[in-house]
Amino acid sequence: MAVDKRSARLGVLATVSLVLMGVLGARLWFLQGVSSEEYERKVVSAKLRTVYIPPERGRIFDTDGRIVADNHEILTVTVEWATVRRLSNRKALFERLSGPLATPFDDLMRRYEPCYNLGAEFLDDNGVCTKGQLYDSLLPLPLKEDVSEETVAFLLERAEDYPGVDVAAQYKRVYPYAPLASHVIGFMGAISAERLGSYLDQGYKRNERVGQFGIELSMERELHGRWGKRVYEVDAAGTITRELEEQRIEPVAGFDVQLTIDLDIQLYAEQALETELRKRRDLPEDIYNSDSAPHNPRDRLKNFEERVYGIQLPNGGGRLEFPEWVQHKAPAGSVVVMNYETGQVIAMASYPTFDNRWMEAGITGEKYQELFPSFEADGVTRISSDDSILVNRAVQGNYNLGSSIKPFIAWSAMHAGILDSSSVFVDEGEYTLYTISPERCQHNGGVQRCIFKNATNKRSLKPSRYGPLTVEDALAVSSDVFFYKIGEDMYSQSRLNPNAPNLLKANLERFGFGKKSGIRLPYEWGGRVPDDAVKKNLVEQGVLAKGEAPQLVVGDSVQVAIGQGLMAATPLQLANAYSTLANGGFLLEPAIVKNIYAPLTPDAGPAMADLDAGTVVKSFEQSVVVDSLEMPEAIYQPIIRGLTRVIRGPGVLSDFYHETTGEKLFAGYSVDIAGKTGTVQGTGKYPWNDSSVFGAFGLTAIDALHSPVPYTVVAFLEKSGYGSKAAAPVVKCMFLALTEKVTLDPIQISDPLDVNSTEAAPEVELPSTKCLGGSGGAKD
Repeated sequence: MAVDKRSARLGVLATVSLVLMGVLGARLWFLQGVSSEEYERKVVSAKLRTVYIPPERGRIFDTDGRIVADNHEILTVTVEWATVRRLSNRKALFERLSGPLATPFDDLMRRYEPCYNLGAEFLDDNGVCTKGQLYDSLLPLPLKEDVSEETVAFLLERAEDYPGVDVAAQYKRVYPYAPLASHVIGFMGAISAERLGSYLDQGYKRNERVGQFGIELSMERELHGRWGKRVYEVDAAGTITRELEEQRIEPVAGFDVQLTIDLDIQLYAEQALETELRKRRDLPEDIYNSDSAPHNPRDRLKNFEERVYGIQLPNGGGRLEFPEWVQHKAPAGSVVVMNYETGQVIAMASYPTFDNRWMEAGITGEKYQELFPSFEADGVTRISSDDSILVNRAVQGNYNLGSSIKPFIAWSAMHAGILDSSSVFVDEGEYTLYTISPERCQHNGGVQRCIFKNATNKRSLKPSRYGPLTVEDALAVSSDVFFYKIGEDMYSQSRLNPNAPNLLKANLERFGFGKKSGIRLPYEWGGRVPDDAVKKNLVEQGVLAKGEAPQLVVGDSVQVAIGQGLMAATPLQLANAYSTLANGGFLLEPAIVKNIYAPLTPDAGPAMADLDAGTVVKSFEQSVVVDSLEMPEAIYQPIIRGLTRVIRGPGVLSDFYHETTGEKLFAGYSVDIAGKTGTVQGTGKYPWNDSSVFGAFGLTAIDALHSPVPYTVVAFLEKSGYGSKAAAPVVKCMFLALTEKVTLDPIQISDPLDVNSTEAAPEVELPSTKCLGGSGGAKD
């Protein structure tokens, strides 16, 4: 009998229908029951628009309330991301906007696609852009910052031609007194790819600008503030219908930061430093001048037919030449001024300097390279150490200290019991090591250097012979031989107990050498005081020559004792060490932040805050004592007397009168200071590579003839010659400024930045160079 196939098919259809109905029912139950809240949130969110409101960044003041970093409200043209997601829409809109915004089409495209039209070198193996997205998708995409009101009016009047385009009020960082103190104040920039995750975790937005250098970086957390937001209901066309007041969060401005820097002294420090560096590059080429360009004498060992030093001049085509005169390059330097009673840094100058407004000027990469040049070497972008601009040499400089270290060597030796104030050593001009057996010495045919000499005296043309010296005398005339002996004595004492800390290192660290000072500035270098472990590490890193012993030898210790060799420090560390001597033994943490104020401190006038009307929420004016060094009179006074004689004299009489290193320069000087010169031997032992350092402090009321000056000043001038010739005159000028004995230029709001300039900062010069005069005196 035939089967009715239609009935079978109907049955299958019915079964399938029932299954589908069941699945649909289950899904409806899931959506309405299980996931109803989630989908309700999605529907509601589609009707809401959240607008994030940036906080006003905290401002930065100098010690008197001058506003050195401020905010200027600007207008920024933006576009909604959704409007430009489709490539065709994006291209069409950006082509229309290119003209009104005076911005190339490709630059607008790169706001959305960072690698647009840049080439294959910016893509990875999978063709994906290696440049991260700079802008936050939760905020409108910024197309052009700091546009004019005329441009805004033009766009808004033609809103139908520019869909999704809007204008937002934002803040731009301004520096009213730039380029003053730019290394201290710093600058801002985009968040780097390496730090993006960290900043996002802290509530930052992807397209924010953050501190990159100086106080702008070190105090970023305090300066930033907190974002606010508004939440609006919108209709199907995206038009706002109302604000949800209960979800409003007001932005919170950042805290204001007051520095210890005094712009009056800061300007003078920058002027004195740059003026002296410029002077050192153009010295008289006259052997009879007391301050001539470095002279290349004829070589006695070669019958005077050739000069001693051969040098490859820039225009020499690689040939070794023997010029008679070589001017100092004098490329860079720094000055630090501290109040030694409080630890507050009054001025911190670093040269070459820059105008931090360049970082807010929207310059091109080519312009940036012109202002801050770098070069490629071994596939790595490098900057010449002489010409580095974005380096604060006061806290990042890696320097030997020359004879300016000798006061601390003297304290270390007396503190360790190696000598006392009455100990006498006869300086015959050279020193022979006693811990090396004679047959191992070079002068006896061995391989080790055992004889170390004083600097050559211009009068005798032989190493200076100072005769019998106490520690006070040795500091006054800067006898290397006296300190060579201290270096060997301390090395010998340390080797008696090899398990104990290195004696010289342990004592020098008491003055803050070999560790970061704690100042609130980024990128501070901690310095280096050598011991066996430090030297071994330098050998392993390839810093020292191949075959160098991986532990300290006696030669290392005697070199450290005169500020050469393996020890290095920053000018700030040296200033802090001199301050420790000046205040009687208290090592203080250097302070550059004075107070933190509540947000929105009122103005007292143009670029001036009303500090009296502000509210201090945290103060750093209380000094932080890091260490208290033992300073009994028997140790302290010989050092102070020796450093005072450096300035006032007298020197010592042996074969003839040997003046101190500063008595001619400071003859008749009206400020009571004590100090020490230093000359750091340069590359190849060429005199034109020697660097100049001088540290000094005002004497206390007990030792001073006039009113006490509670300041320490250190100057370091790279490749500028003797300490008494270059750095000492700068310090001399600074103390005259600190005691109001010279006229200072008034501090004025800067002229607008010249964006056509090819210099990172304009030149500055002392209002009068008279204070730099009197630069005679002995070598050191």
